[in-house]
Amino acid sequence: MTSDADAAGVRSAYGRYLAAMRAGDRAALDALLADDSTLTHISGYEQPKAGWLAEMGQGQFVYHSVDEAGEPVIDVAGDMATLRGRIVTDASVYGGRNRWRLAFVQTWRRTGDRWLLAGAVAHTW
Repeated sequence: MTSDADAAGVRSAYGRYLAAMRAGDRAALDALLADDSTLTHISGYEQPKAGWLAEMGQGQFVYHSVDEAGEPVIDVAGDMATLRGRIVTDASVYGGRNRWRLAFVQTWRRTGDRWLLAGAVAHTW
């Protein structure tokens, strides 16, 4: 069962996550991602948080724009939440720039009074 307050908390954290991607703000992303967080890219590569943030710092992941494509669907069960969403992103990845339509499933975990991104799996739509 999803409480409105919990869903709003996840939605707020997700909004800050997208804003941090747009800004290339690795410190904000570091604070929003659980230490054991992973990102599974459209290639199937599962990348740990530290690797993704390091590669952002090296200019391997540069997000020129990140736009939501509709409202995400959020389901909360206790201290875990699943967010299903879509974005359109213009990004330079490993030197090549492209525009991707990405759909993803994110898992968020409540830690104290914060929601942290525990993992995300992305694919194109």
